[in-house]
Amino acid sequence: MKWIDMHCDTLSELARLRKAGEGQGQTLMRNNLCVDIERLRQEDSAAQFFACYVNIREYEWDWDRAYHAVSEMAEMAQGELGGVPAGILTVEEGGVLNGDIGRLDELYEMGIRLVTLTWNYENCIGSPNSRDRNMMERGLTGFGTETVRRMNEMGMIIDVSHLSDGGFWDCIRHSRAPVAASHSNARGLCPHPRNLSDEMLRALGEQGGVAGLNFYSAFLKEEGRASAEDIALHAKYMIDKAGEDAVALGSDFDGFGAEALPCGISGVQDIGRIWEAMKQQGLTPGQIEKIAYKNVLRMIREV
Repeated sequence: MKWIDMHCDTLSELARLRKAGEGQGQTLMRNNLCVDIERLRQEDSAAQFFACYVNIREYEWDWDRAYHAVSEMAEMAQGELGGVPAGILTVEEGGVLNGDIGRLDELYEMGIRLVTLTWNYENCIGSPNSRDRNMMERGLTGFGTETVRRMNEMGMIIDVSHLSDGGFWDCIRHSRAPVAASHSNARGLCPHPRNLSDEMLRALGEQGGVAGLNFYSAFLKEEGRASAEDIALHAKYMIDKAGEDAVALGSDFDGFGAEALPCGISGVQDIGRIWEAMKQQGLTPGQIEKIAYKNVLRMIREV
């Protein structure tokens, strides 16, 4: 079955390994991480979203240096991606705009088609998810609202994963196109601030957006290592709250250590176990196909 994954950190992990002198022979085509093009082809992937992720702390809070790092990752990807499956580039940390709306046009020219508005720190766009209630209630900045509107005009996907609840609701209010939570689960099953509340899931579904199931164990269950069954349980719950047109995949592969992956899932080669778990939870073939690729494809066309 064809499938689309809305988020992996493979590209940035490869860049990190190469910078540390540990990336000998590691490429997007073939590597020992969770995702590579060879395995994507073998598993019938239709498209993979590759994040150009930056942690601003590693750049000593210099947003211009971080923006340059994103440019280098995008250039590396353009040199290594090609053919099928499609490689869709994203930016995970909208702060690299650094208050310059013109950078969105530059990112678009680099091939970026989705921007995750925040990561785990405040930036020029807004505030991140947090256990601090005051932080969580903060909305978009004036520049953040301008960014949402400009992304609508350009046909770029607005990604609310990592964003504060206040920022999420601002995106729902201001965006004229569906928005994505590229790698977020259900807060009703796992009460982590990175997950979406029932009300957020409902609003996302009503707006035509999608939420990508994240495979990180801490976002799937409160304690211990998760399983493919936990992913399926979140899918079932999110369908109930947001509708079957609002659930997708957002694995977050290579965004955390292998010990935090669900049992039996070590990379894209194990994607079939997810479909089987969904069948066991009573999801219909049509619902699984929507989660696998149809919902994301529909959203891409609408955006």
